[in-house]
Amino acid sequence: MRFVTKETENEYTEFLEKHDRCNFQQSLEWGKVKTAWTKEVVLAEDEDGKIIGSICVLIRKVPIFGNMMYSSRGPVCDIHDKKVLEQLTEGVKELSKKYKAFVFRMEPDIKKDDNEFRKIVEEIGYKVKDDAKDFKDEIQPRFVFRLDIKDKTEDEILAGFHQKTRYNIRLATKKGVVVKEGSREDLKDFHKIMVETGSRDGFIIRPLEYFEKMYDELAPKHMKLLMAYYEDKPISGIIPIMYGNKTWYLYGASSNSHRNLMPNYLLQWEMIKQAIANKHDMYDFRGVSGVVDESHPQYGLYRFKKGFGAEFTEFIGEVYLPFKPLVYKMYKFAEKSFRTLRDWKRRIKEGKK
Repeated sequence: MRFVTKETENEYTEFLEKHDRCNFQQSLEWGKVKTAWTKEVVLAEDEDGKIIGSICVLIRKVPIFGNMMYSSRGPVCDIHDKKVLEQLTEGVKELSKKYKAFVFRMEPDIKKDDNEFRKIVEEIGYKVKDDAKDFKDEIQPRFVFRLDIKDKTEDEILAGFHQKTRYNIRLATKKGVVVKEGSREDLKDFHKIMVETGSRDGFIIRPLEYFEKMYDELAPKHMKLLMAYYEDKPISGIIPIMYGNKTWYLYGASSNSHRNLMPNYLLQWEMIKQAIANKHDMYDFRGVSGVVDESHPQYGLYRFKKGFGAEFTEFIGEVYLPFKPLVYKMYKFAEKSFRTLRDWKRRIKEGKK
């Protein structure tokens, strides 16, 4: 076991980009976007010193409670190799001592029904929290839609879309919606539309500077901005991330104007076509609610993503090591209370409009 240093960053990036379990949130570039966190990368190695596993850990000071360690969509390794997972855990424990952390939390890219992984991590000492259903219950979405595009043609993928989805893609084109790749300057238009989206759908928006930081660290190799225009005016946009063998739909925004022109459908299709051209294995639509009910406020998002013929995927949830169990228990209570209070404030604000 060892840690990534300045001298071994390229070695780690090469390993990550070539691994089947590659995830952009495990990358050094993404770590630079997360400026409020300190970044460390633990490596597992074979007898010859070759990297056989990794996990990128972010560390952040939480007022009152102390340092929390977190990993999103790690580890990257053979997830059923107990010795590799033990090596990575050894590194995590060293970091916990270095930073005096009260907990290590990870939300791995592993499906809920992977009982072999669950058994291994529980034997090592981890606990598993797998009861989340909504966006607010965890840091990363536990439920996503994923489209398998490996070795498939555009026609094969399009044929798997719901009939209404194909119709909406054609409608957007017929009505004159045009998709263009945007520049860093176009992030301003994207952010304006996103503020409009957040106000309409009731979610918090990151500042423009965050998206500019993303662009600076990830574009053009790993990030794009696609904007949809109608009569030369921006009406919708998406930010996809491309890393290793996958593409992720990370952020989307749509204006209240011209929603009937279905620009969001065309944007997704244009990005899926690019992912196919890049010979990627998967297009990840990212999060949806685990409450599949037409009365749920997020059901429209579920229906939109489902229409592209993607697989509804449930991850295992949060896997964690509580170094100070009582402190972590108090932190979880405070975290839940904060989110509930924030929701109440938002509803009260909306009720006054």
